[in-house]
Amino acid sequence: MPKASTQPTRLYRIAVPSPLRRTFDYLPASAETFPAQVGCRVRIPFGARRVTGVVTALVSETDVPVEKLRRVEAVLDAEPLFPRSLLSLLVWAADYYQCPIGEVFAAALPTRLRAGEGLVASDERWLTPLTAADDETRETQFAALKRAPRQLALLQLLLARESYSAEEIAAAGFGRPMLRTLQERGLADCVTVTPAPRPHFKNTLATASGASVLAPAVTAALTLTAEQAAAVAAIGAEPESYRGFLLDGVTGSGKTEVYMRAMEQQLALGRQCLVLVPEIGLTPQTIARFSSRFRCPVVALHSGLNESERLSGWTQARDGSAGVIIGTRSALFTPLASPGILIVDEEHDASFKQQDGFRYSARDLAVMRGRAEHMPVVLGSATPSFETLHNASLGKFTHLHLPRSTAALPRAAIELVDIADKPLQQGFSEAALLRLREHVERGNQCLVFINRRGYAPVLTCNSCGWRSECDDCIAQMTVHKTPPRLRCHHCGVSEPLPRLCPHCQSSTLDTFGLGTQKAESFLQRQFPHTPVIRVDRDSTRGKTALGDVLARVDSGESCILLGTQMLAKGHHFPNLTLVVILDADGGLFSADFRGQEHMAQLVTQVAGRAGRAERAGEVLLQTQHAAHATLQSLSNESYAEFSARQLEERLLASLPPFAHLALLRIEATEAEAALGFAATAAQISGQLAEDARLAVQRLGPMPAPMEKRAGRFRVQLLIKSERRGQLQDHLRYLVASLDPIKLPPRLRWSLDVDPQDMI
Repeated sequence: MPKASTQPTRLYRIAVPSPLRRTFDYLPASAETFPAQVGCRVRIPFGARRVTGVVTALVSETDVPVEKLRRVEAVLDAEPLFPRSLLSLLVWAADYYQCPIGEVFAAALPTRLRAGEGLVASDERWLTPLTAADDETRETQFAALKRAPRQLALLQLLLARESYSAEEIAAAGFGRPMLRTLQERGLADCVTVTPAPRPHFKNTLATASGASVLAPAVTAALTLTAEQAAAVAAIGAEPESYRGFLLDGVTGSGKTEVYMRAMEQQLALGRQCLVLVPEIGLTPQTIARFSSRFRCPVVALHSGLNESERLSGWTQARDGSAGVIIGTRSALFTPLASPGILIVDEEHDASFKQQDGFRYSARDLAVMRGRAEHMPVVLGSATPSFETLHNASLGKFTHLHLPRSTAALPRAAIELVDIADKPLQQGFSEAALLRLREHVERGNQCLVFINRRGYAPVLTCNSCGWRSECDDCIAQMTVHKTPPRLRCHHCGVSEPLPRLCPHCQSSTLDTFGLGTQKAESFLQRQFPHTPVIRVDRDSTRGKTALGDVLARVDSGESCILLGTQMLAKGHHFPNLTLVVILDADGGLFSADFRGQEHMAQLVTQVAGRAGRAERAGEVLLQTQHAAHATLQSLSNESYAEFSARQLEERLLASLPPFAHLALLRIEATEAEAALGFAATAAQISGQLAEDARLAVQRLGPMPAPMEKRAGRFRVQLLIKSERRGQLQDHLRYLVASLDPIKLPPRLRWSLDVDPQDMI
């Protein structure tokens, strides 16, 4: 459109949370208390809604006629929430991952800030105006509430001390509506308390006795091995500039100690440390270790926190009052007052890749953030991803090796148990049961690993052959015993467990296969005097459930841990001496080319839980394919040797890390609509590839490996190039061509750059 003839002196270019891949220009508010700066939030009209956007630029010209521009309603921040370096990274990420920029900024903000609330979270406190001296009034009110026992119980709670937070009241079992009822009766008041500004953590240390960042000597550092000392020296050589490191250490080699020594150097300089972990379950253990080691405040950021806790941790990181920030994937976008070091623990883990919406890799963006904010980045793993190993071989990362465990005894070897054509008891071989019994009788702890939750993967009818299948997915429904339900682990649909076959009305229903619940029941019968502790997503839904389990294991009592991959990641169980892996064969024949890499990482990580202290460890892996080259390699060689051989195969096949991929996914309630749009996208991609600058290879369109999920048919188009820049140019033009197309009803498409899950 032609430029307007009259231009205002200042306009705000704003990222708006919407599916549109662009920013929007707005006029300043009619009466601004203070002008918005780049990185500030503003409240704006957008269509018929009022939304919170982020200012990305101040401009003086626009392609939209001025009379058509709308005004900002309010500037919400007196200063930018994001520093320029982090704001630039978010803008770059929106372009690289082909994601609407408004969705990127929304993903980077805590929920309360996205909703337009204040940066400083006010603390809401509830109390009662009654006092201990109001005996007569109190008795009158108690009598009036005799027919409302829950209200009476809440009033008695409020009388017990000066005030309570809403979270504390909710934890006691009382909801906000009941508080409002007491408030209407004049028996409860709500007051808002704004917390005082917090000092920078370095100033807090300086006012304490001594200026050391270390906690008292009871948590003193361990003696470093020569390899650990060399790693610490390398990471600390240039503490205030970017360098990338791969800390490649076998399980039990002391990577966490290296992290803490490197963090100690940064904290002593008054710089903050950001540590990313793959799972919520690792956060309490990591926080406990770092809190006992360092005197500075340590905060957590993950989805298990309520919104008040999350905003509090975010602001403590931003204002510098927290020295150590530990979080999962999205914590990467947390602003730091004094960026010092960024550590990605278990960097190989697929959890660092967001699988919907803003499909970013936290590991890859961590490296980009380290460059932008001039801080070292450490990627740590016992089983590094092939991409990271390749980058280290090219010299992009300094490769630091920790080849030896700090345990007194050598690493436990993986012993293959061939179960082909062998009788099994509920999935357990005779060898596995015998070895479990031996270790339990010695008072040791054992771990049984099966990566399948539920009671059994399928319910079947012995009369007609019916199987429990999900109507909305091409998948079978899993049997759950507690409570008795059929559940689809792909779309979440749940239904009662039938007593009769829905097809032939026969009562000869039976379960097929093994899940964690069935294995738990079997082990409890086999070992009636030994606690069997199941750890999976179903058994650890409570906020403190996983922490309670880990505390029980840390007590050292003899037990059998039974669980999924939640137990494979970074946990340290010094009394665990036996690991039994029931079924790891699935990864050998995965439709995903990364299947064997992921299987090897999982097996190696699980095996690494055994023999981490003074007791020798053993690992048994049951398999139907004992002669398979991958299993033989894992049993007889190191992960490094296995990965080197796999990388040679990837090179020959021109697959990542030697090529770069993007996956266009199309979903629709009608298969024909999904296929039709996919064909259009493939045609446009082919036309673009006629230009040598945009040439790529394409595979598809084709049905996704799981063709139907949650009632939607899924089709995908794989786009590949050996040059990242060429792929990016192609994707920009492709997205620009697809965006204007009017979509059929209930069809949606998405682009996944550098996909980790091809299924």
